[in-house]
Amino acid sequence: MGISRKEALDCLRSDDLIGIGMEADAVRRRLHPEGVVSYAIESDIDWAAAMGGGTREGNLPAVGCVHRLFDAIRETIELGSTGVRLVSGVGALDSQSKACGIEWLEGVLREIRQRFPSLWIEALSPSEIVALAAGSGLDLREIIARLHDAGLDSIAGDDAQAQCGTEEWIAVHRAAHTLGMRTVATMNFGAGEAGAGEAVDQCVDLLAAVRQLQLETGGFTAFIPRSLPSRNASSGWDGPTAVEQLKTLAVARIFLDNIENIQLNGAAQGLKVLQMGLRFGANDAGSIAPLASAANRPSEEDLRRIIRDAGFQPIQRDTPYRMMFLN
Repeated sequence: MGISRKEALDCLRSDDLIGIGMEADAVRRRLHPEGVVSYAIESDIDWAAAMGGGTREGNLPAVGCVHRLFDAIRETIELGSTGVRLVSGVGALDSQSKACGIEWLEGVLREIRQRFPSLWIEALSPSEIVALAAGSGLDLREIIARLHDAGLDSIAGDDAQAQCGTEEWIAVHRAAHTLGMRTVATMNFGAGEAGAGEAVDQCVDLLAAVRQLQLETGGFTAFIPRSLPSRNASSGWDGPTAVEQLKTLAVARIFLDNIENIQLNGAAQGLKVLQMGLRFGANDAGSIAPLASAANRPSEEDLRRIIRDAGFQPIQRDTPYRMMFLN
């Protein structure tokens, strides 16, 4: 099933964008014959900033600080969010003592879960989990188990090619899957940090690792290929073109035919790329904030219009990809 690593490399190096896109669309239609495109309404909250930088009493956050975080969560729920993604580095949350970092985080999560029992809580990237494990002397599975028991529903799927290497990133997701948690895999590509050939090889290596773990655990709900701009302004390269984004998306859909959902985030990648991407293998449009800024963020209606114009029905889902209702 799917295609081989060599075939994936050949596709990424091919000029036959339309042919690759048609094959990806065929895989999409086989897995999702109902003709819908899903999206979620959820918010990113910088929990350290919301609590004033993580002030705490002993090992737990100070009451006043946590209440500010509660207010931010309550506001986003009232605006329609079905889940929150708590973002911020472990260092920002626990700048004083790594030894009590896990207790600090457990306290915050328990407080959130107690007040918002039905809220889906996503937090901590794999590299942050690895940092917590290193600072606490606990293994990855124990760290994730304790956070899960405290209220964490899922870990963030990004930074596969960032602070922790691919092997550690896979190890974090494997540990989460063995605990019954479902996760999302994100592949960042196009940062301009390597030569074109090396970058293509790295993309396929990660796709192969994700596919293998899915065969072992079945724990991934979705895969997200996310293009990044160049970090080197002097290079004169602004990151991948729309063609490169669509080709990477299509190859991911063909290669990862054992993962149900392929997401192309319309808010992050742009609505025009999203509209094309829905014919290159994507079946999910990512998430939008409940109250988007008119200046630089698409609204829910913008997203629904783009989905309809591409020939699909929009359907809202929650974070773990449980469908909710058609729009």
